[in-house]
This record gives sequence, C-alpha cells and structure tokens, in this order.
Amino acid sequence: MAASTSQNGIQALLAAEQEAQHIVGAARTAKQARLKQAKEEAEKEIAEFRAQVEAEFQRKVAESSGDSGANVKRLEIETEEKIGNLKTETSRISQDVVSMLLRQVTTVKN
Repeated sequence: MAASTSQNGIQALLAAEQEAQHIVGAARTAKQARLKQAKEEAEKEIAEFRAQVEAEFQRKVAESSGDSGANVKRLEIETEEKIGNLKTETSRISQDVVSMLLRQVTTVKN
C-alpha cells in the first residue's frame, strides 16, 4: 500500500507539474501578446504625434513664408514712398540750399 500511495503521490506531483507548466506557458503567451499589443499602440501614438508635430511645423513654415512675402512687399512700398518724399523735399528746398551755399561762399568775413 505504501508503494501504491507513493505511486499516486508521484502521479499527482507529475500532473501538478504539467498543469503548472501549462499555466506558466499560457501566462508567457499572454504576456508576449500584451507586449506586442502595447508596442503596436505605442507605435501608433508615436505616428500620430509625429504627424501632428509635422503638421504644426508645416503650418508655421507656411505662415512665416507667407508673412515674409508680405513683409517684403510692404517694405518695398514703404521704401518707394520714402524715396518719393525725399525727392519731393529735395526739389522743394534745393533752390534754397543752393542760394544759401552761394551766399556762404561769396560772403567775405573780416
């Protein structure tokens, strides 16, 4: 009877060991599946974030280059206006300046 009990105990231990191996194997498989799922989710989030940042960058580039074209045009217009003002002022006071210079040059001081 001791041999039979011992044999039953060994059989129970082997069965328990096989069940434990199945449980551990299932846990490993579940863990690997979860890690794969987490990796895919992370890659998806990274791709979404990258697309968002790229879109923001492209928007800023478009804004700045659009502004730069507008700024160049505005500066050209302002420059032309200032040149026109200077020419008008020059023609208005040039005769006075020439007269003043001639007076200073031709006046003799003691």
